[in-house]
Amino acid sequence: FPPDSSWDAAYERELQTFEDIGDAGEIWFGEESMVRIIRWLEKQKIPLDSSVLDIGTGNGVLLIELAKSGYTDLTGIDYSPSAIQLSEKVREKEGMSNIKFKVEDFLAPSAELSGFEICIDKGTFDAISLNPDNAVGKRKQYARSLSSVLKPEGFFLITSCNWTKEELLNEFREGFEILEELPTPKFCFGGRIGNSVTALVFQRK
Repeated sequence: FPPDSSWDAAYERELQTFEDIGDAGEIWFGEESMVRIIRWLEKQKIPLDSSVLDIGTGNGVLLIELAKSGYTDLTGIDYSPSAIQLSEKVREKEGMSNIKFKVEDFLAPSAELSGFEICIDKGTFDAISLNPDNAVGKRKQYARSLSSVLKPEGFFLITSCNWTKEELLNEFREGFEILEELPTPKFCFGGRIGNSVTALVFQRK
C-alpha cells in the first residue's frame, strides 16, 4: 500500500476523473465484497434504521449500495479529505442525501463517533496495519477505537486481503467474538487452495 500522502493523491485523481466523466473510481475488492456484506445484513434481518459506520469509506460506494438496499442511518469516515469530497460528489450524483460523510482519523475518533450498531471495514485495517510507522501500536489503537464507536452486541464486518482468519481472531480477541466467516473466492496454486480474501463477522461483547 502507498504511504499516507499518496492516498490523498490517489483520491484527488479519482475526484478529477469523477468530475470529468462521472466514474466513481475503484471499488476495493470488487463488487462481490459489497454484495457479500449486504447479503449478510439482509440474512440477519438487520433493521434498516440501524446505525452503520463505514470505516475508511473511500469513494463511499458501499454506503450508496446500502442506501439503495433501504438502509437509512449511514455514516462514512475517511482521513483523506479528497476521499470525503469524492464520496460527497458520488452521493449528490446518486441523490442519496441521507448518507453522512466526515473526515475522521479512526485511530483518534472524535467524541460524536459512537453508538454504532454496525461497523464495516474493507481494507482500512489492512492499510493501517501495513503502516511502517509503529504498525503494532496502530493495530491495537484500531481495536480500541472500534470498541469505543461500536455498541455492545454490535456487529463488525471486516474484509481483509492481508490477514488470515486466525490472525484477525488474535487481533480482535479482546472485546469481540467471532460470529461467522463469510465465504470468499478461493484460488488454487501449486495444488494448494489459497484464500485471497478473508471476511469475518465479529460481535462486540
